[in-house]
Amino acid sequence: MRATSDLSIAHWRKSSYSGNQQGDACVEVCDDFPGTVPVRDSKNTAGPVLTLPGRSWQRFIDGLKDGAL
Repeated sequence: MRATSDLSIAHWRKSSYSGNQQGDACVEVCDDFPGTVPVRDSKNTAGPVLTLPGRSWQRFIDGLKDGAL
């Protein structure tokens, strides 16, 4: 993980892998920081943010698509 610039300017979007029902596990991601993907819990937007290198996030998404995770 690496430090990310000012997250107060981030434009968050709900991950397409998050559930649609109230109470489902919901993840929000931000595309505003090249090379880094901030991730947070949409139910706790003031909580911690995990920042991942873009390559690591892509491997995670690929694993979800392949059913490996």
